[in-house]
Amino acid sequence: MPATGLTKVLHQISISVEPGEIIACWAPTARARQPPCALSGVIPAQGRILCDGVDLIDLHPAKRVEMGLAHVPQGRGTFINFSVEENLELGAYTVKSRRQIASDIARWFDVFPRLRERRRQPAGTLSGGEQQMLAIARALMSRPRLLMCDEPSLGLAPAITQEMFNIFRRINEEERTTLLIVEQNADLTLRIAHRAYVMEVGAITTQGTAEELLASPSIQRSYLGA
Repeated sequence: MPATGLTKVLHQISISVEPGEIIACWAPTARARQPPCALSGVIPAQGRILCDGVDLIDLHPAKRVEMGLAHVPQGRGTFINFSVEENLELGAYTVKSRRQIASDIARWFDVFPRLRERRRQPAGTLSGGEQQMLAIARALMSRPRLLMCDEPSLGLAPAITQEMFNIFRRINEEERTTLLIVEQNADLTLRIAHRAYVMEVGAITTQGTAEELLASPSIQRSYLGA
């Protein structure tokens, strides 16, 4: 009998992410969130997921982390009963060197100074913006080659969202971390992205450089409110 309760939400899509790029992906519905979930192994997928020529499609999610993929899910997913510092240590479970872990925690406390101020607090007591910062910093503790973020601005004030995207740009420029950002705020994402994909009804309908999409009359009308 065929499996029940499963719905195919993506159809013949192909996304490439080159080292050092920031890639934006958005859609009018939640379907845009599915590529990161499929890449990280959170949801089942068919086809191929290639990383340096190695197909990850059958790899357990933990193995994909070891291959350099990190996923910040929608809703942040912090361990609310653990402290900020403990959350960061949990994010480094693939790292063997305690010295490296300590160095990386200090590094991300420099990038996210509010986390340093709250390092002993339970994650559940943080504000929404602080929890999002913690979720991103925790993912970065694995030293990923590709950081994937689902709706990082969801529920955040505009000023906090702008700060978050400035940090994404900084991480990309200083750490050379590649980013795939799924985000409904098209204008803000295109301001920091190199390339972008637009999805409708589970398929890619438009793609191009960020500059091309920002200048596109149809994109301006449909997504940028022009």
